[in-house]
Amino acid sequence: MSIAPDQPVARLLAFPDTPEHRLRRALGALDAALAEQRSAVAEFRAQIDGLRDAVAKLDGSAQTLRGSLASAADDTARAQAAARELMVTAAKLEQVAQA
Repeated sequence: MSIAPDQPVARLLAFPDTPEHRLRRALGALDAALAEQRSAVAEFRAQIDGLRDAVAKLDGSAQTLRGSLASAADDTARAQAAARELMVTAAKLEQVAQA
């Protein structure tokens, strides 16, 4: 579609931007930014709460593991002592058998 040279061309006219309008736009942008920041802070706090829960579970698991390892160490010490007693008994029985 071509425009004839004798037809006027439509132009957009800028409305005068008053200080009041600029201030309202700036306040609107500030409100939007503050709302976004509140949302981000709420999300951050939720993530921190989730992390706190995960760390608490991990601590509980570590405590359980520590208890299991201590019990295993006690069992190992008892087994070693029993093995030593058996070795002494076996040595005595061997001496008796050779005599």
